[in-house]
Amino acid sequence: MLDAEIVASWLKDNPEFFLLHGAVLNEIQIPHPHGTHTVSLSERQLLTLRDKNRTLEQRLSELIGYAETNDSISSKVHQLAVRLLGQKSLAGTIDTIEHQMAHNFSVPHVTLRLWGFSHPGTHSAFQAVAKVQQDAIAHIETPRCGHHTPVQCDHWFGELAPALKSFALLPLRDNETFGALLLASPDENRFYPDMGIFYLQRITDIVSTALRAHEHD
Repeated sequence: MLDAEIVASWLKDNPEFFLLHGAVLNEIQIPHPHGTHTVSLSERQLLTLRDKNRTLEQRLSELIGYAETNDSISSKVHQLAVRLLGQKSLAGTIDTIEHQMAHNFSVPHVTLRLWGFSHPGTHSAFQAVAKVQQDAIAHIETPRCGHHTPVQCDHWFGELAPALKSFALLPLRDNETFGALLLASPDENRFYPDMGIFYLQRITDIVSTALRAHEHD
């Protein structure tokens, strides 16, 4: 009995076989991929092509979905930048950041903490942050997402903290770290450890620049 691999290898090496014995292709009956009956080789090839086409259509649909999502997020980041450019004061900038995160990006809970400003205002963003937390945030190079805050700052949300299941911490800095934007949600899948941070980093850069522009207000 011939080994199947030997037969397959021989046919690949001798394609002229099908030119000399073309009728064989029409006589070969093979199992249907989705049933118990048999079909001709040409029918099987057609079914295979249909399956591949269906897979490609699904993949294309996924890619279009990703593109639409990215386009939507890009538009929101752009709107954030435009709104911040129009602010004339530090207080207005802080309020805009929190409003845009909550309403434009639909983040359920947002809080901002700032330190190192020469003229801190009375806004809640200037509530005291322990030095150990400031130092810990300074060592976080990029936005950090997960089911727990990396520097145990979930208490910034007060009595709401126990109900929050996912967080994104955005360290704010120019030459040095001067604050943090903390986003949170009761949905544990909103911010997860291995999620992409491309747009979060863009938001971090925009927010940091906008805040520093009003440092001496």
